[in-house]
Order: sequence, then structure tokens, then C-alpha cells
Amino acid sequence: MAKPVLLLACGNLSRGDDALGPLLLEFVEAHCDLSEIELLTDFQLQIEHALDLENRGLVLFVDASVSCAGPFELTELEPALDSSYTTHAMSPAAVMAVYRSIKKQPPPPCFLLGIKGESFELGEGLSAKAAENLQQACRFALSLLSHTDVAVWRQQADSRHPLASYGHSRENR
Repeated sequence: MAKPVLLLACGNLSRGDDALGPLLLEFVEAHCDLSEIELLTDFQLQIEHALDLENRGLVLFVDASVSCAGPFELTELEPALDSSYTTHAMSPAAVMAVYRSIKKQPPPPCFLLGIKGESFELGEGLSAKAAENLQQACRFALSLLSHTDVAVWRQQADSRHPLASYGHSRENR
């Protein structure tokens, strides 16, 4: 049986700051009660990931971002067939649209935690700035995952300062 919350992290540990998603997942795995949370990671989202949304109460996609105004950003997602729908790598919104199409029902509430990255070169390590952003995003994710109530997540996504003590912005790559 599927756990009610899915954390789906995307990224490649061998491509510099692209590792932010998988590194946050590793942090959550080490520091969070996983009785209600399933962790999944992949290099990129594929059409098959639509099936991972089934029987979930909440989904948190985590990925590196080049467009965050601050260290990280939380946004609520809506299903959308964007240009990624016809490529090998899909956006979270496109995965949600596939779910809606094959299951003939709306997907669960889905959110994207984008973490600001700067350097994505093959063979590079995490940049110093991305490492700082990751620390802040990890603290935020622990707090967010301790509240598996969609209303709390929506409040955080709508807030200019999610979990105000961390003071950051939102966006995705």
C-alpha cells in the first residue's frame, strides 16, 4: 500500500547543483519519520512517474532551480500539458496531467520545492552557494513534512516567507 505522502526528488549527483533534489531526499531519509512518507528519486521525471501519484494525499517534487529569487521556493502545482509532455524529461505539471488522463480523476495535491542552483556541469561537485541553499531547504522540508495537512502546505506555498523563521522565496527550474 502506498504511503500517503510522496517525496519525489529529481537530479543527478554527477552534475554539480543538479544534485540538490537527491541530496535533500537523503537528508529527509536520515532526519524524518518515514512512517507516512515514501521517498523516490530519479534523474528526471518520466511518464511512468504518473503512476507514483496514485493513492497519495500529498506529493512534494524536489528539484534544482535556476529561477528561484531566494535559496528555495515552494509552489503548488496544477496539471498542465506543457512542451515537456512530448520529451523524455517531463515537468511535474505534465506528470500530473498524465495521471489525470490515465486515471480519469484529479491528481493529489502536488507541490514543487525548487532549490536555487548555479552550476550544473558534468563531474562538478555542489557549489558553495547551492550547499547553503540546500541547508535552508532541508530545514524547511523537515518542518513542512511534519505537517501532512494540505492546508498548511498551501499556506506555505502562498506565503512570501514560508515558515517565516527561514525567510526565503519560491520557484522552479
